[in-house]
Amino acid sequence: MKQGIFTIEKQVALTGNIFEMTLLGDISEIKAPGQFVNIKIDALYLRRPISVCSAYGGMLKIIYKVVGSGTEKMSRMKEGEKLDILSGLGNGYDVSKSGDRPLLIGGGVGVPPLYGLAENLIKNGKKTTVILGFNTKSEIFYEKEFAKLGCDVYLTTVDGSAGIKGFVTDALSKDIEYSHYYACGPEAMLKAVHKNCQSEGQLSFERRMGCGFGACMGCSCKTITGNKRICKEGPVLSSKEVLW
Repeated sequence: MKQGIFTIEKQVALTGNIFEMTLLGDISEIKAPGQFVNIKIDALYLRRPISVCSAYGGMLKIIYKVVGSGTEKMSRMKEGEKLDILSGLGNGYDVSKSGDRPLLIGGGVGVPPLYGLAENLIKNGKKTTVILGFNTKSEIFYEKEFAKLGCDVYLTTVDGSAGIKGFVTDALSKDIEYSHYYACGPEAMLKAVHKNCQSEGQLSFERRMGCGFGACMGCSCKTITGNKRICKEGPVLSSKEVLW
């Protein structure tokens, strides 16, 4: 974990309430895709944990959804403004377990950390398939970005306004071949993915956090070896260790 001051280079709205922010700063503590950062917002007590979308060459890219006062303030920030950020938090995805045909499954704001993972896997010659799930067409983002990396992309929407009608698990019936899966999204989605996937996988959990680095025990998840903190031992946990 490292505390640093980052400068906003660019911010764009991807949808009505989803924003992509590009920052410049020290990213040396970000070691694996799936880790997160914790951002200090002026006049608010708790930092805001946001997953890392991509990080390289001193550039940090995050994608977040406006859900409260903290992220609303972030959405109004401009180029050149500074943010106090704790980086290198949590355990990310283990890419050594991917096999030759990894499958990435993301729902809503669970999509961003899978982009950095896809960059890593494609760079290492893996045949990567991605399933992206949203409620409706207006919420879709990063479909084209994954395709540009070279991923095979399946899109699902609950209302059927784009792609396959239904949930991410409905895309699993399309005879997709995969060696290992990686997922990030709402807990109900992760549970359904775990139930429907035929291989072992890795699940990245979304939880409210107090401290963000393991001190308060407020984001624990039950596993076969006892409670694990999503901010410290997670956010990525093995599918075979989670107790549902």
